[in-house]
Amino acid sequence: MRSFVDPAAELVPAARRVFGDVHVLDGSRSLIVGGARLSLEAGERQLWLIELHGVLEHRLGMIEVRGDVEAALREAKARLDG
Repeated sequence: MRSFVDPAAELVPAARRVFGDVHVLDGSRSLIVGGARLSLEAGERQLWLIELHGVLEHRLGMIEVRGDVEAALREAKARLDG
């Protein structure tokens, strides 16, 4: 039997474990954490870190999601804190 993993379904609960309170956007594929937006893209294989400046956005970087979205979120937190 095959099992399928849907990182988008786990994004919000995992983000709350890593960051605490988050604001959910775009049907649970994008989150606002502090002054940044985390966006799950490319078939849930890429987690983009996007800095927000009013209406302007600046992409800070991308983290590959290799099955475990929580590991990618921990890496994102380390980049945002550092």
